[in-house]
Amino acid sequence: MIEAEFTLLLLTLLVGVMIVAALLLKGVSEKLGLPAIVAYLLLGIGLQAIDRAHHLQTESAQSVLNFLAELGLICLLFRVGLESNLSGLRRQLPHASVILVGDLLFSGLLGFGLAFYGLHWPLVTSLVVSLALIATSVGISINVWQEAKALSSPTGELLLDIAEMDDIAAIALMSLLFALLPFIQEAAAPGASLPSAIVSATALGDASHILFTTLAAFCLRVGLFTTLCLGFSRYAERPLIRLFEALEPAPDPMLTVAGIGFITAAIAGFLGFSVAVGAFFAGLVFSRDPEAVTFDASFGTLSELFVPFFFINIGLGLNLQAVSQTATLGLVISLVAIAGKLIGVGITAGNTVSPCSAVLLSLSMMPRAEITMVVLQKGQSLGDGVIPPVVFGAMVTMTLVTCSITPLCLRPLLRRWRPYLELTS
Repeated sequence: MIEAEFTLLLLTLLVGVMIVAALLLKGVSEKLGLPAIVAYLLLGIGLQAIDRAHHLQTESAQSVLNFLAELGLICLLFRVGLESNLSGLRRQLPHASVILVGDLLFSGLLGFGLAFYGLHWPLVTSLVVSLALIATSVGISINVWQEAKALSSPTGELLLDIAEMDDIAAIALMSLLFALLPFIQEAAAPGASLPSAIVSATALGDASHILFTTLAAFCLRVGLFTTLCLGFSRYAERPLIRLFEALEPAPDPMLTVAGIGFITAAIAGFLGFSVAVGAFFAGLVFSRDPEAVTFDASFGTLSELFVPFFFINIGLGLNLQAVSQTATLGLVISLVAIAGKLIGVGITAGNTVSPCSAVLLSLSMMPRAEITMVVLQKGQSLGDGVIPPVVFGAMVTMTLVTCSITPLCLRPLLRRWRPYLELTS
């Protein structure tokens, strides 16, 4: 058999095994009350262990898996944007924004303090880790709220609003940080203290010019991309949806919407953003149209096919030796990650809702998964100097811990306190 044909057959077999194994493990994890992301990451780690013994992955296979993972990332962020309710969010903005500020400040500052001052990681690494700890995967908690039939309560609706704002803030900060990262890397020498990093930045004769140019270019790209998205949303989205609905039977219109999401993600990439940002904006474009949002159920099938590859590929890319060396470090980061949400959300929410609701909100914000992995993957793609294997392994451990313990803690409390949630406002 020709070697190229054998490689293609082996790759087809590998992808098929991944799809079947991901679905089976997802079912098992749901039976155990654990989120699917835990199963996907562990599957990737397990496949890497097998590959180290049998060398199944080739360069061409890794290229295909990277492409499938990219499609999974686009589907993941597109769905996050599609499920956002911006009109409802505007109504709750004054209430939810107070809690969001406490959430972002405590999670970010505690994460940065641990990384930069506690673990003495470089400034750039500490900033990326801090940003990764800000983002919340509230979808894991929402499933538990839906099981308890508590998502329609005032506290459940507030949780949805905070989660949407958290996603938007994390993606906006990610875009800004990675736009400024070259300037930060040039300004701060590795291992420098924060004051000396600032001094070295200001000591550069053209530092202010570089910073201004970087910010101006970033704002220009943001403005251009936002204008394109708003123009499409306002003038082209609804007529286009109606046209495809008239020409194509279901589920073809949903596939057209997904195709537009891929196109938007690619345009964002050409403009210097992450494809994740483009996919998220594409989802937001369609989220304003109630007819388009009905495609979400159909889009779920496409999402279930590709999204696991994003997390599996992360597991495949882990340095297993680094993971074994950093298990304790990952647990320390997990404690700080949990504390950031419990303190930041709990204190600010306690001023506006009942103590029971404040505890439930803070617990629900603990998981770190999708956006966190996107931030870490983007940082890792810039080189080991930004996110070394040890840091990446510790952060994946943190993801596994926070995603696993949140449902276990939240489920019994929701059953006990659900009658009181209707009394909050």
